[in-house]
Formats: sequence, structure tokens, C-alpha cells
Amino acid sequence: MDHCIETLLTGGPDIEIILVDDGSTKDDTPAICDRWAERYPDIIRVIHQENGGHGEGVNQGIRNAAGVYYKVVDSDDWLDTEALSKVLDKLREFIRRGHPLDLMVCNYVYEHVEDNTQKVMRYTNVFPRNRVFTWNEIGRFRPSQYLLMHSVIYRTQLLRDCGIELPKHTFYVDNIFVYQPLPYVKTIYYMDLDLYRYFIGRADQSVNEKVMVGRVDQQVRITRIMIDAHDLNQVHQSQPKLGRYMFNYLSMMLTISSVFLIIDGSPAALGKRTELWEYLRTVDRRLYHRMKYRALSAVSNIPGYQGRRLSVGLYHLARKIYKFN
Repeated sequence: MDHCIETLLTGGPDIEIILVDDGSTKDDTPAICDRWAERYPDIIRVIHQENGGHGEGVNQGIRNAAGVYYKVVDSDDWLDTEALSKVLDKLREFIRRGHPLDLMVCNYVYEHVEDNTQKVMRYTNVFPRNRVFTWNEIGRFRPSQYLLMHSVIYRTQLLRDCGIELPKHTFYVDNIFVYQPLPYVKTIYYMDLDLYRYFIGRADQSVNEKVMVGRVDQQVRITRIMIDAHDLNQVHQSQPKLGRYMFNYLSMMLTISSVFLIIDGSPAALGKRTELWEYLRTVDRRLYHRMKYRALSAVSNIPGYQGRRLSVGLYHLARKIYKFN
């Protein structure tokens, strides 16, 4: 966390750092946060709260943020200081013009602990660079190239206006954060800079496969919330390219939930997989048929025991190729 904060402080005196102590009791996090706030009282604010999970930490930031823009940085990650300086200069420029952006997008870097490698996720094939654009001008995302919390900076008021409220005590809420606000976004800017460094590979990390199997009910809960968040048929009618992207993202979420329920393999888990797809059908029958039989989702719907084994094998192959967790 110290390293994370040090990189943020290079942003200068007009940034605000909100440290959310989410009920930490097993380490010195509360005291460390307070010490940083004492050293930089004009920049750093601390919120001590009862444990509410990652989502409630993000919610508290949105409620209390005074800045025009809002970015989430996890305490074990960090920002590249040179890239941060360039991004902040551009955001200040838009504020001076009186036309703040709705969404700034930058690259992020997977810092893989297990093999000490890096993988940069950039969007040069998707977004125009160094100019304001809309969803009508985007290209196609490759597999594993979706927007993540690491790659986005929202206008703070937009997050409030879209009514986002992440669930407490639930992992994988970042998927809601990069899905629900998107139809409210009207202006976007992409900088081809490697801003966010995402530390990945610890045994206890939420994206570790064994951990994800153990928390698959939370993955399913997030997927259901996303199903309810928007009528994708309406989004597609008004903004076809955004609608296509959100359709693909939701399909990916359904596939991941299905695959981890298959990996669990218990009758209860397999029943939950059926219930999830039936829930989608009750919400939107048309969307259900479009999604279940498209290539990505169909991978997790191959019938029978051998079909389930094939689904898991294809998932592991994709993980090896794209190194997404």
C-alpha cells in the first residue's frame, strides 16, 4: 500500500487520495492510513468503515469524492508515474475548456508473480487515439480485451447520475463498475499509455482459479445483477456498437460463471448453472436465445459429461493463451 500511495502522490496537489480502511483488524492498515493522512492532510483523506468488501469501498469513494474524475486503485497495485502525469495534464486541459470527459481509457499491465512476466493490455485496435470520440466510432474488442476497472477513469458525477451501488461482501464487483455506467457515457478519450500496473498471481487472489470456484456463488450474483442492469435490445437500437460490446461482455460473464460451476461439478453447482440460464430466459427470452448459441457461450453449454470436460479444457486453453488470471 505504501508503494501504491507513493505513486499516486506524484499526481500533485490538486488530486485527492481517499484511503478506505475496510474494517481491517489483522494488520496495521488503519494506522498506516492515518499516518499518510497526517503527512498529507490536504491530499489524503481516510475513511474507516466496518467491513463491507471491495464494492462498499468503491461506493464510499464515490460518495465522498470531491474531484471531477474518479479512479479506483487497489492497494496492492500501483500507477506508472510518468503515464499518470500525462493523463492528469490531459484531464486538466478538458476541465479548463469547460468540457470534462465522461470516460478516459488507458492501458493496464498484468504483473504476473508466478512467472515474473508482464502483459500489456492496450486498445489501439478498438479506440481512436488522442481525440474525443463516441461509442459509434469504436472497433471490435479481442478476447480478454474488455474494459476493466484498471483501464477506466470516469467523471465522478456520471457515476452518481447512473445510480451505481456495488453490493457489499461480494467479489467481482468490478464487472458492474465497467458495465452499468457505459450507456451514460457520451464522450471518451483514449491515451495509449501503460498507466495501471495490476499485481496478479498470489495464491489468495480473487481471480485465482481455486478461489473463484469457492466463490462461484458471488460470480453468479454479479452476473444476475448485470442481466438486470440494462435492456440490451434498447441499448443496441440507440448505440449498436456499444450494444454489441455489452452483449459480448455479458456473454463472457455467463460463460465464466458456467465454467466454474462445471469445475465445481457437484449436482448443486450444475443445478445453479441451469438456474442462471433460466433466469436470463425469464428476463429476456430473445437475449437468451441469442446468447446461449453464440460461439463463446456455447462452449459452456455443451451437453453431457464429455461436453463439460471439453468446456473446462477450452477454458484452460484460453487462460494459458491470454493469461487473464
